[in-house]
Amino acid sequence: MSGQLPSPFQGPQQQQHPPNAQARPPVAPSPGGYQQTGSLYGNGAGNQQYGQGAPQGYSGAQDQSYFPPQGMQQPGQPSMPQQQMGGLGGLTDQMGGMSLGADATGSYGAAPAAQGRKKKDRHAYHTIEQPTGGAQAFNGMPAGAAPGAAPYSNQYANQYASQYQQNATPAATNWQTAAASAYAPGGVAAPSEPPGQAGTPLVGATIQSSQGRVDPEQIPSVPRSRDIPAQHFLEHIYPTIEQHLPPPAAVPFVAYDQGNASPKFTRLTLNNIPASAEHLNSTGLPLGLILQPLAPLQEGEQPIPVIDYGDIGPPRCRRCRTYINPFMTFKNGGNKFVCNMCTFPNDVAAEYFSPTDPSGVRIDRMQRPELHLGTVEFMVPKEYWAKEPAGLRWLFLVDVSSEAVSRGFLEGVCEGILNALYGSEEQEPKTEDAADGASKRALPAGAKVGIVTYDREVHFYNLSPGLTQAQMMVMSDIEEPFVPLSEGLFVDPMESRKVITSLVRDLPNMFSQIKSPDPALLPALDAVLGALSKTGGKIMCSLSTLPIWGPGRLMLRDDGKMHGNDAEKRLFTTEHPEWKRVANKMVESGIGVDFFMAAPSGGYMDIATIGYVSGLSGGEVYFYPNFHSPRDILKLSQEIKRTVTRETGYQALMKVRCSNGLQVSAYHGNFLQHTFGADLEFGSIDADKALGVMFSYDGKLDPRLDAHFQSALLYTTATGERRVRCSNIVASVSDGAMEGMKFVDQDAVTDIIAREAASKIAERSLKDIRGNISEKTVDILAGYRKNFSGSHPPGQLVLPENLKEFSMFMLGLTKSRAFKGGREPTDRRVHDVRMLKSMGPAEMSFYLYPRIYSIHNLGEQDGFANEKGHLVMPNSIRASFSKIEEGGAYLVDNGQICLLWLHAQVSPNLLEDLFGPDSNDLQKLDPFMSKLPVLETHLNAQVRNILQYLESTRGSKALTIQLARQGLDGAEFEFARLLYEDRNNEAQSYVDWLVHLHRHIQLELAGQRKKEDTSGEASALAGFAGLRAPYWN
Repeated sequence: MSGQLPSPFQGPQQQQHPPNAQARPPVAPSPGGYQQTGSLYGNGAGNQQYGQGAPQGYSGAQDQSYFPPQGMQQPGQPSMPQQQMGGLGGLTDQMGGMSLGADATGSYGAAPAAQGRKKKDRHAYHTIEQPTGGAQAFNGMPAGAAPGAAPYSNQYANQYASQYQQNATPAATNWQTAAASAYAPGGVAAPSEPPGQAGTPLVGATIQSSQGRVDPEQIPSVPRSRDIPAQHFLEHIYPTIEQHLPPPAAVPFVAYDQGNASPKFTRLTLNNIPASAEHLNSTGLPLGLILQPLAPLQEGEQPIPVIDYGDIGPPRCRRCRTYINPFMTFKNGGNKFVCNMCTFPNDVAAEYFSPTDPSGVRIDRMQRPELHLGTVEFMVPKEYWAKEPAGLRWLFLVDVSSEAVSRGFLEGVCEGILNALYGSEEQEPKTEDAADGASKRALPAGAKVGIVTYDREVHFYNLSPGLTQAQMMVMSDIEEPFVPLSEGLFVDPMESRKVITSLVRDLPNMFSQIKSPDPALLPALDAVLGALSKTGGKIMCSLSTLPIWGPGRLMLRDDGKMHGNDAEKRLFTTEHPEWKRVANKMVESGIGVDFFMAAPSGGYMDIATIGYVSGLSGGEVYFYPNFHSPRDILKLSQEIKRTVTRETGYQALMKVRCSNGLQVSAYHGNFLQHTFGADLEFGSIDADKALGVMFSYDGKLDPRLDAHFQSALLYTTATGERRVRCSNIVASVSDGAMEGMKFVDQDAVTDIIAREAASKIAERSLKDIRGNISEKTVDILAGYRKNFSGSHPPGQLVLPENLKEFSMFMLGLTKSRAFKGGREPTDRRVHDVRMLKSMGPAEMSFYLYPRIYSIHNLGEQDGFANEKGHLVMPNSIRASFSKIEEGGAYLVDNGQICLLWLHAQVSPNLLEDLFGPDSNDLQKLDPFMSKLPVLETHLNAQVRNILQYLESTRGSKALTIQLARQGLDGAEFEFARLLYEDRNNEAQSYVDWLVHLHRHIQLELAGQRKKEDTSGEASALAGFAGLRAPYWN
């Protein structure tokens, strides 16, 4: 890597970047283990100025920097964040086509206009019309207070709103509601809305015409939309009933379950639903639900309760089979419960009976979690069992072909297996005591492990703890595979630790002498399928080359000639009958498959065919293009460990139910559904997997009632218990769509559109899909402009307050590897498409817009815990090269890869502080490093703490750094690709995209919007906006 590479950038640009002295950076939850500041870092940058000559009067201790700032803040001039917070109401004279302003109403945390009380509440004890704040005492708790959490203060909420909303009334920050005040659903302002704003019209951000240019500083900022809520939810919980507009998915928060499921499990696109399909169509928005049923909880959140009713099972509605939940009402003194979905009155079983108080509330309500929590788990009796529940069986299916051995891939897989089962090599057992072994157990009690290797043959291993070493049994008949072992294949990993450790460590040497170039993957899958068919389980399969041997052999389908035409979509799926058979059999047997696929030389792997097995069974593909063992072994090892240790269930079925007047119209995700309307089937499901559910109207909703949704996941836990996890979510219903626009969840809308697009990859051309995304974006913004934005001059592009960043996420979607124009390796495209269908909302947000941090000018306290123990995070910056400073160093994380980009003129002092002595030359850095060394320098500790935080807030992918040195490393092109606000990835810049949207919205308002526009601008956008095709019909 010593040679010079052409840079994807024309050259460094001078960027004015005044130090931010007045606005404090946001802070984030601080997981344990952060390195603390102190005397150890006395030689850090906090005590001296690292630069090329600081200007007079500039103090390095105040603004830690490795080069002099290029623009100093003038006395009396507000800092940039204050300009953005308070100055979005009008644009500079340089803009053309647009100028941005913002209105207070409709923004995050704001309440809609006050409404009168509904005539009837379908659900039990709450009114879900608007955020109600601290005005209501919930279940005997003081209003706005959660157990063990700071009060959800009206004063703080209004202070937060005055920052996020630009025209808060001066008296707002002092307005509070008495905790004991009577609850009145109508006419009460929400805690984040000053009283003077109740009832204000719905108006969003505006973009106006000027002189032909747009000021990029004034257009909606995704980093700012993340950083400001992050500050708020660092100090405050999210109460799921009192606040009904969820936090951004990318923001860590602590949810307090008040009967409505946490947004970590369920997200509705509209938390206030129009009563009719006509009103919904006027918004252009989809009505959908994002489900991540096993989402991990954050420290401070209450664990999901597990409820056991014995042989009678959980109470359910006899008509629609909805499980008991907080929104069911009891009548006749507690003898009947009324279903909140279908309104059917059910008899209460004698075992479940409890009298009600005069208001109709069961006296044991607070003793029964299912009656006051939105997410619970029920133990289920035998009639819910498909087969006898057992502890999860993990089977490692390891490729030992010559390619895996020679490239170091086998070594990395073995290291990952040992790390997953027993931790790092230093963590050796000190005693044989069972309690000591239990404390080191990575897998839950009852889980077992097996190991099988394969090349042209399949090798099984007896791992019984009584053996001195593992016994290998070779199955050479790959035409009719079978399992040659009856005992010893699956063992307790702690009891057989010595046998497993010895075998795994010997595998690279054992097969280095055997030259078997071709792995027979399908026969190996058939063989282990037989081993797991009676119990179900999870297969972890590694693969290092295209399997061209034995039954189910694959061939090189991608010869490069099909790219860019209609035939290309055939490369994105498989028609191979044997692979489809295996995939279906895996799901029927309750088996999930995760693949770890490495292409050491960047070769074709046919992920479309092989990944079909993991996609249908609920598994995942971890793909390592251009695998390099020194660089990628750590990432491979950590991802194997993450896969084994995260919460995982198997033999899973899912059903989603909704209120009368609505029906499920589609599911989007990785699962098997035999016929529409049947339950979704998963071989396995884990904490990182999510899916989308679309709803349509089969009648008209009653505005006097609320809309309810319940997801029920029936699965077997890793410990061998059969459970149902129920998540309940409720939304209010309004006559029109105006109220719904105030409660739009931007992340849920983005997720639904992304999953819907991914589901059409095998049916539509990429050009059509990008065109549909563009048209859908125009329809949503045009619908808002036409019906809900009030009176604005025609030159303004008016954006909904809760969808201000939506257009940027849609641009990120069209620029993603899944849908981008131009040439892209088929394997990488298919991998990202399948990933889009299953990733959670937070991972999706980072994938569509990466978070970027400058580390050359960190504040002295950035990267360390504050006095409350929370990590102080620096502000993230926009994904544009105009924000990159000469001599800078930047972390770029999109949830899949983390780049450390270093400018060609980066300070040698920064390099020494970050990488150690003798590392002051950019060209001498190890291009294959994957983690930072542990040094006693201030900067090194800061960056390692920031990386630890980034790792704790991403999805299934491990975080390792990859160097991208300007002009030296090929990874710099990936850095350029991730700058989504610039013109790249065969698509226009963010500013040009807004101009394009504005133009088409104006055509829509004028009734002149056509399927194809041949004007000059449209021609320039050819291949991106294309035709106005119908959406996914």
